[in-house]
Amino acid sequence: MGLAQDLKSGTKQSHSAAENTKFVSSFLRGVVSKENYRQLVSNYYFIYHAMETEVLRLQDDPVVGPLNMKELYRHGGLAKDCEYFWGSGWRNSIYPTDAAQQYVNRIREVAHDQTELLVGHHYTRYLGDLSGGQILRNIAEKSLKLTDRGLDFYEFPEIEDKKEFKNKYRATLDQLPLSQSQISAIVAEANFAFRLNMFMFDELEGNAFKSTMAYLCGIIRKKDD
Repeated sequence: MGLAQDLKSGTKQSHSAAENTKFVSSFLRGVVSKENYRQLVSNYYFIYHAMETEVLRLQDDPVVGPLNMKELYRHGGLAKDCEYFWGSGWRNSIYPTDAAQQYVNRIREVAHDQTELLVGHHYTRYLGDLSGGQILRNIAEKSLKLTDRGLDFYEFPEIEDKKEFKNKYRATLDQLPLSQSQISAIVAEANFAFRLNMFMFDELEGNAFKSTMAYLCGIIRKKDD
C-alpha cells in the first residue's frame, strides 16, 4: 500500500470518532448555533493560516513541497467568512479557543522539528474539506439560513472536478520520498490531528476541562510512542 491508502485505513477509527463527537453529530442533524459556528470559523482561520504559512515556507522541501497546492488554500475564504460573521473589524474581534491554539502550536511544532509530519495534518484537513466538508456546507447553509455569504470556506473555485483532484492528491502522497518508518509516523500524526479536532469540538460544546485533559493525555501518549 502507498501512503494514501495507509492514511485512509490507519485513520478510519479516528475519523469515525470525530464524526461521533457531540458537536459534529449535532451539526449533521442541522443543530448548530450561530455563535458556535462563527467561533469554529475563527478557529479554522488561525489553523489554516498556520498550515498554509508553513507549507509555503517549506515549498522547496522534498516531502512537504509537493503539497503546496494553491487550489486548496482556505485562508482567503475564511477571511471572507470571518468578515461576514464578525463584521468589518473582525481581525480585532476573533481569537482561537484554547484547543484551537493547541492545534496551531502542534502544526508549527512539527513544521519546524519533523517537517514530514505536517503531511498528516495536511491530509486530515484538506481531503476532509474536499469530501465530507461539502455535506457540512449544505447543512450550514440551511440551518443558519446563509443565502449569499458565510460559506466561502467550503468553496474551491480553482478545482473543477473534486473527484479528479482527490485522485491527483492521493497520487502525490504516494510519490513522496518517504521511508516506511516515516510513513508510520505520518499516520500516527494524522490520528493525533483528528484528536486535536475532537478536543476543539468538545470545547465548543462547553467541555473545556474534558478537552484540556484529553489533550494532555494525548501529548503524554505521543511522548511514550
